[in-house]
Amino acid sequence: MKFSTFLFPDSRDPARDGEVIDETLREALLADRLGADFVWLAEHHFDGISVYADPMVLAGALAARLQHAALGFAVIQTALHHPIRLAEQMALLDHLMQGRLVVGLGRGSSYNIYDYLGFGIDHNEAQGRLDEAEEIMLRAWTEGEFSHAGRFWQLQVPTLRPRPFSKPHPAVIRGSSGDASLVELARQGKPFMMNVQSLETTARRIDLYRRTMRETGFGEAEVAANLEASWVWRNFYVADSDTEAERVGVPAFETMTQMRALMRNAYAERGQRIVVPQHDLPGARATRGEGLIHGSPARVAEDIAKLDRLGIGGIIGTFRLGPMPHQMAAASLDLFFEKVAPAFGAAGAAVAAES
Repeated sequence: MKFSTFLFPDSRDPARDGEVIDETLREALLADRLGADFVWLAEHHFDGISVYADPMVLAGALAARLQHAALGFAVIQTALHHPIRLAEQMALLDHLMQGRLVVGLGRGSSYNIYDYLGFGIDHNEAQGRLDEAEEIMLRAWTEGEFSHAGRFWQLQVPTLRPRPFSKPHPAVIRGSSGDASLVELARQGKPFMMNVQSLETTARRIDLYRRTMRETGFGEAEVAANLEASWVWRNFYVADSDTEAERVGVPAFETMTQMRALMRNAYAERGQRIVVPQHDLPGARATRGEGLIHGSPARVAEDIAKLDRLGIGGIIGTFRLGPMPHQMAAASLDLFFEKVAPAFGAAGAAVAAES
């Protein structure tokens, strides 16, 4: 199983943004030294919940410094980007990372309307822009000169330079937050990134994915390979004891989820909101096995083993929970790669053992 750190640094004070960005770089380099297989980047704007905001700029800085870990995006808010500019940026990063790149694409925020308002994009167009942009990017990477006449872009594109390092193009994966998108990815024979869910929901959705692929005509080897290339997202806090993890990790996690809702709710009170299905988000609960995996290394390994048995290839792990100090998150990360990851034969375990 592959393990990673998901850089999701929360800054509540604009005066501290630069300091938190510096700490975020240090977290990435620490994870790399400890043997993380991936460093994942997010994209959120205007609210400080992912304070670096522009993952492409941060990816460029990391590409020059990561020695072992690959880079992934979880996810690029594709609706906010011009697809040709994005194709160029990803092709360049693919060279800088020598192919160690996963391009995670998503429709954009399902909840934060201010992401769209700030960029002048109608949030109702997000899914359509995502679909069309991915089509354009794949053509730009694999074809020479081409023209495109679509709903959102009318383009006459010369041959893209640079050509991608990976052939035929960098790995592309989509985020999935509901059954419908997961079924569609299964029908297309594509892997997925699943947002934070309970273990029960995760298992049910993976079973749905398997069944859909089989019913579409894919064989068992193809199903297994797709799951091996797929990821689930979890939040972590690892401490020396279960009691310490409960004392520190749970309040930090609960504060994080509450603070992330504040700005969205302020816009909703003004009548500016994205209408989404109403349900109890598992990511907002700190119950064991739900949004937060926490405890001693032994207990965390026990919870991860349940995910491992589902056949998932990797976990996108957030270690810095909201306002948690960098030093505390770094200690949790260190414990994870020293005492949890080796139990799963993770690729990073050998690196961690040498450091």
